[in-house]
Amino acid sequence: MFADTSYDALSMDDIAKQAGVAKGLIYYYFKSKRGYYLAIVEDSVADLVSRAGSDTDLPRAERVHRTIDGYLRYAEHHQAAYRTIVTGGVGFDTQVQAIRDAVREELIATIAEGAYGTREIPVLARLALLGWLGSVESVTLDWLGELEPPRDTVRELLVRMLRRTLDTIEEFEPSCPSPEPPEPSWLPGPPGA
Repeated sequence: MFADTSYDALSMDDIAKQAGVAKGLIYYYFKSKRGYYLAIVEDSVADLVSRAGSDTDLPRAERVHRTIDGYLRYAEHHQAAYRTIVTGGVGFDTQVQAIRDAVREELIATIAEGAYGTREIPVLARLALLGWLGSVESVTLDWLGELEPPRDTVRELLVRMLRRTLDTIEEFEPSCPSPEPPEPSWLPGPPGA
């Protein structure tokens, strides 16, 4: 409902009717419309972050592919929630921005742990991963508008961009060596090859 109706135009009566519950029940659990809205954003964020941190026992290359594919699938199937997370919600909302920033930091830490075996990385490495994540968000938002090219192609684009980012990090931060590239049999050639 928040995706289709402006925050200010949506009433608690509308929310209760859509949920099929008494308005008092929503007030009991969430205290206000804002509390309900923030709970929705936080729940969506938790789902996105848990997808990124799953499959830790897979080989690194397969984990990267699955994580990015899961990220794209989440965005595709939860477009309104994804847009809210990435764009910061309704207008400029400092609490939603704080939630989004926490998600970004968790995703960067998850990538760092997968690439380097630690969540603690130098500032320059973090900045590079933040730049890559910003690209992922922009590419994903634009892709959602068309859903073209296919998700598999977008995933491969993002995986290769991450590989180049990790290589660049190593150039600037030798303490963060780029992980060994995946076996050639795992990484497919460019689309259409």
